[in-house]
Amino acid sequence: MRLQKRYEVYGRAALFPDGAEARTPPDGAVAVGALAREAALREAPPVDAALMRRGRQRYEAICTPCHGYSGHGDGMIVRRGFPAPPSFHEERLRAAPAGYVVSVITRGYGAMYPYAARVEPRDRWAIAAYIRALQLAQGARLAEIPGLAERLP
Repeated sequence: MRLQKRYEVYGRAALFPDGAEARTPPDGAVAVGALAREAALREAPPVDAALMRRGRQRYEAICTPCHGYSGHGDGMIVRRGFPAPPSFHEERLRAAPAGYVVSVITRGYGAMYPYAARVEPRDRWAIAAYIRALQLAQGARLAEIPGLAERLP
């Protein structure tokens, strides 16, 4: 296999009229799996316990270095001098739909680079659902928690 004839990357190729080894994809070419990934981004999956567990796991693995465990934008790299991201508890982000969070994960925003190549679409939705749970938990009042009054002394 190592001794087979091949073109070097960006080398000359006498086989083609333009002499270039690298070929431009034909018009209308679509990467393998791209249509399925796009379809998975269009509609949020139903939120259930499994999706929330996955969202928490992916959030803690990917998002906490910047956003922190509670979503206040106080992660470890911020403590080491990197600019703080916005808190998920700002009113504008509390009011944003889950699709906005998925879009930011996909395309990036400000200093945050895109995670489309690093996080699968279903995991982006799971992270967005977990962020919504963080927002609800951080802003909850004791009187709003169902059944808590019966458990308090």
